[in-house]
Amino acid sequence: MPHRELGIGIVPYSPLGRGFFSSGAKLVDNLADNDFRKNLPRFQAENLEHNKHIFEQVNKMAVKKGCTPSQLALAWVHHQGTDVCPIPGTTKIENLNQNVGALSVELTESELAELESLASNEDAVKGDRYATMNSTWKYSDTPALSSWKNE
Repeated sequence: MPHRELGIGIVPYSPLGRGFFSSGAKLVDNLADNDFRKNLPRFQAENLEHNKHIFEQVNKMAVKKGCTPSQLALAWVHHQGTDVCPIPGTTKIENLNQNVGALSVELTESELAELESLASNEDAVKGDRYATMNSTWKYSDTPALSSWKNE
C-alpha cells in the first residue's frame, strides 16, 4: 500500500460516524436542538431510514461477539494495521472506557470481510457526510478505501 511504503500513517476521522455507531438511527432522537449533526445530510430522516440497516448488521455482529457496535466499529479500524489510528471523540468517561475496550475485540477474517463489504459498498450509505457549504471537503482527493487497501 502506498501510504505504508512511504511510512505514512492513516488517522480516520470520526470512526464512529459522528455517534451513529453508538445507537444507530435513534441517535437523532437524543440530539440537542443546537447539535450541528441535525443539519448533516446523513442525519436527515430519509437517509437515516436507509442507513439503519448498516447499524442493524453491525449491532447483530456485536451482540454475537459480546461487545457494543461502537467497539466493533473501532475494532475494525484497529484491525486495518498498526499504521492506522482512529481518533474517536468523546465527552464522557464511560464512552472513553468503552472505546478502549475495542482493543480487546478480536475479529476473524470472515468478520473483517463482512464489515469490509459494509464499508466499501458505494450504495450502502445515503446522505452526504457534510452539507453543501462544506463541499471542498467532499470533493478533496481522499482515496477510496479499496485504493489504499491495495484491492
